[in-house]
Amino acid sequence: QVHLVESGGGLVQPGGSLRLSCAASGFTFSSSGMSWYRQALGKERELVATISRTGGSTSYADSVKGRFTISRDNAKNTVYLQMNSLKPEDTAVYYCYTKSWRGYDYWGQGAQVTVSS
Repeated sequence: QVHLVESGGGLVQPGGSLRLSCAASGFTFSSSGMSWYRQALGKERELVATISRTGGSTSYADSVKGRFTISRDNAKNTVYLQMNSLKPEDTAVYYCYTKSWRGYDYWGQGAQVTVSS
């Protein structure tokens, strides 16, 4: 059974940093692309960043480009999202995501990130 468990969320002041982690199990992690999404209150869920199976290719939403970095450690079955220069508009629940080879979507439970002074 696929499990994605996020950690590392919390409250941070504008300009601060946080690192989210997503521990994966129940599938061949090293064969799967991984993504981070976020959903702010009253808004639709949006794609934040994606990383390829090997980590050699990444992509970002324009709103986080240059501030956020997605990475992975295939030995630890973990994907990370390093968030720097955080802004109040980054406040959201952040979700880890993968799609199986059969086309099923898998989501973590979410991690709340709040950027406020």
